Amino acid sequence: MARAAETRTADRPARHPSTEAAARLARSAAAVEGAEEVPGWLSERRRAGTFRVERIPFDRLEKWHTEAGTGDLVHETGRFFAIRGLEVREEDGRAWSQPIICQPETGILGILAKEFDGVLHFLMQAKMEPGNIGTIQLGPTVQATRSNYTRVHQGLATPYIEYFLAAGPGIVLTDVLQSEQGDSFLRKRNRNLVVEVTGEVEVRPDWRWLTLGQIHRLLAVDNLVNMDARTVLSSLPLRPPPAERAEHAEDAEGVHSDTEVLSWLNELKTRQGRETTLVPLDRVDRWRRTETEIAHTGRRHQRVVAVSVVAGNREVTRWTQPLLAAERTGLAALVVRPSPAGPQLLLQGLSQPGTFDAVELAPTVQCVSDGFSDLPEPVPFLDLVLAAPPERVLYSAVLSEEGGRFFRRANRYLITAAGEDFPAELPDAYRWVTADQVQRFIQFGNHFTVEARTLVTCLGSLRDRGARWSA
Repeated sequence: MARAAETRTADRPARHPSTEAAARLARSAAAVEGAEEVPGWLSERRRAGTFRVERIPFDRLEKWHTEAGTGDLVHETGRFFAIRGLEVREEDGRAWSQPIICQPETGILGILAKEFDGVLHFLMQAKMEPGNIGTIQLGPTVQATRSNYTRVHQGLATPYIEYFLAAGPGIVLTDVLQSEQGDSFLRKRNRNLVVEVTGEVEVRPDWRWLTLGQIHRLLAVDNLVNMDARTVLSSLPLRPPPAERAEHAEDAEGVHSDTEVLSWLNELKTRQGRETTLVPLDRVDRWRRTETEIAHTGRRHQRVVAVSVVAGNREVTRWTQPLLAAERTGLAALVVRPSPAGPQLLLQGLSQPGTFDAVELAPTVQCVSDGFSDLPEPVPFLDLVLAAPPERVLYSAVLSEEGGRFFRRANRYLITAAGEDFPAELPDAYRWVTADQVQRFIQFGNHFTVEARTLVTCLGSLRDRGARWSA
C-alpha cells in the first residue's frame, strides 16, 4: 500500500451539518424496531467463535519484553504500543509518577453508512477485544491501530479499511481526530470517521447493518456498545444548525457565546502549569512489580497485567499483550438543563497528564480511574448527581472502556436533570454549554474527553424516547 495513500488528507467532499443531514439522521433514529434482536446476534457470534483470554505472568509474553535498564514493556517491532513511566509535577508542588501507554500512531475508528428504503443504516461489528466485559461488544465497522491495518502483525487484512483511506469510495459525513483517555495514554488519538456509500457492500458474518435508533436503544444495555462506536457517533450532526431553528437563541439568559466558551477554555489551558516527563517504568514511585502485575501500593489505580488471547475471528488468531486492569467501576456524570437556546450541558475544563493540549472539556463529574467513594479531595457536584431522585435521572448504564488496552475497565455513565436547588454559582472550571455548541466544538479534535463524547452520544439517544433535553 502506497504511503501517500495512507497519510494524505481525504479528498472526498465533506458533507457539513445541515437540515437535510439532521433530518436523515432523525429518520434513522426513529427506526428502532429490531433492536431487541441484536443482543442475541452478539451471543450467537460469541458462540460461533473461539475466544479465550487468560491472565499470564510477564515472562510468558511473546514478542513483548521488559526493556533492560528501564523496565518498560515494549513490542519487539517497536510498533503497536509500549507501557512506560510518566513523572508528573504540578505547579503547586504536588508530584506523582505512574505507568502510561505510549502509542504515538493514529488509529482509525470508522463506521460505514448506507441508505436502505430511505433510512440511513450503519455497519456495526461484533467486535472481540481481550479486555471486554462479555468478550464481544458492538463496535464500529473498522477499529484498528495503524500497526494493525498496515499489517505489522503479518496477519490478515483489516476488513473494510479501504473505505476509510483517502482513495476510498463514499462521502465523508464526519472526520475528526479525537483523543483517548488522558489518564492512561500519552497524547493518543484516533481518526473518527463516518463514510456514506451507495454501492454494494459485502456483509461479513461479524457485521450487521443497524439504524441509529437501534444503536441508541442498545446504549441502555450495560456493556454492549463499545467505546469506539460511542466516540464516532458523538460527532454526528443530530440537530439542525441553530440559525434554522431559533432566532436570537444566542441572546438567551445564561448562554455564553462560542467566543466566550473558547476564551474560557483557553484561559484554563494557559493557567495549567503541569509538567510531564517520561521516566523508566522501574522508577515509578509507589508502584511494585511482581511476576503477574505492576500495581500501586495503595491499590487505588489501574494495574499493569499480561494476557494470552485466542480469538478465531481476528486478523491474528493468537497473541499475548499487556493491559491496564481497573480496580473498580468509575463514574462519569453529566448534568443538563433546558433553556430558550435548547439543552445546556454543565461541562468542566479537566486537566489530565496525557492530554495533547493541557485541558479538555469533560462531564460535570469524571472520576473514572480511582473510583469515587474515597477520593482525597471533594469533587464538585458529586454528591448532587449521586443523590439525584429517580425522576431526574435521564440515563444510567455501565459501559466498558476500550478492551484492546484496558482489562474490564468500566464506568457508570449518568445523565441527570438539574433541579431547582442546583447551585447558581459555579466554580471557575465549569460552564453551561449548549448542545448546539457541543455539536460545533466536537468537530475539532482534542476538545472533549472520551467520557464526555460517550455522554454526548447517550444524550442523543434520548431523542427517540421523547426526552425534551435532546429536542
